[in-house]
Amino acid sequence: MENQLPPSLSLGEIVGRLGGELIGDASVKVRQVATLEKAAPDTIAFLANERYLGQLKTTRAGAVIVGAKLSEPLDMPRIVAVNPYAYFARVSALFNPVPANVAGIHPAAVVHPQAILGAGVYIGPGAVIEAGVTLGKNCSIGAGTCLGAGVEVGEGGMLYPNVTVYHGCKLGKRVIIHAGAVIGADGFGIAMDDGRWLKVPQIGRVVIGDDVEIGANTTIDRGAIDDTVIEDGVKLDNQIQVGHNVRIGAHTAIAACVGIAGSSRIGRLCRIGGASGIAGHLTITDNVEISAHTLVTKSITEAGTYTGAYPFENNRDWRRNAASLRNLGELTTRVRAMEQELKQGKKGKS
Repeated sequence: MENQLPPSLSLGEIVGRLGGELIGDASVKVRQVATLEKAAPDTIAFLANERYLGQLKTTRAGAVIVGAKLSEPLDMPRIVAVNPYAYFARVSALFNPVPANVAGIHPAAVVHPQAILGAGVYIGPGAVIEAGVTLGKNCSIGAGTCLGAGVEVGEGGMLYPNVTVYHGCKLGKRVIIHAGAVIGADGFGIAMDDGRWLKVPQIGRVVIGDDVEIGANTTIDRGAIDDTVIEDGVKLDNQIQVGHNVRIGAHTAIAACVGIAGSSRIGRLCRIGGASGIAGHLTITDNVEISAHTLVTKSITEAGTYTGAYPFENNRDWRRNAASLRNLGELTTRVRAMEQELKQGKKGKS
């Protein structure tokens, strides 16, 4: 891999590339991003939350990225952006480009003669590329990664070491898949017959759109009949399970350890918190935010934030409250009966 030290850039050069409003000395140079707490004079930090405003008094940062509301009280060089965190991400990308592999096939890789490789492709040691695989130009296939027969990877795809993509799956352009992920394993399709489970063949594929990123050890099952589909721009964290025939809408982000059962449909621009569970055959509309540790057992038809987490507490109190919850149905019935009696009593007096 080529690995060069990031260059220094003046604030004027940064604004020239990324836009934003520069206030202060445009010639100030920075070489890296940093937090307000640990910044050095040759770094740039960001402030998006008023809660950290006090750290500006002690920061050693050479400059800071802020929103318009937080810009006025400052006397240090600053870049004012509509979305400071997103601007910070772009600045960080300038100083921290992904190391590029040198094109070529490692001698220890196994590449089937019927595979089609675009220009600039890199294939690492121990990788296995089976018959009919198509790799777009500038793809990077890490060490030990296995691509089954007929897999397609679009231009600029980056698969880190030890990724497995089963036969027939299709990955779009600029897809990033981190180590240990498995794409296209069989979904959990079984049918009971005379006291024994029969395996249902999983004949669909996994189809992944452009600019998708999939975290380490995440698994996405192939469809039972139709395809499992991950649309453009979806971001999946580590250790997520996506069941067969699930469809995830464009630009949805899902945090670690979420489980999505088969045949559920998740809309566009959704955000799903870590360790949440989504039951099968549900539909979640666009622009839904699900808080961490929430169990979703029915479809969500209106945009908004949904929370089902039960906060932790002292074990003794938890046991008492849990006992109350178990009796909640009976308590509800009793309350309704009392309400009915009160209504009848009022009618009798009138």
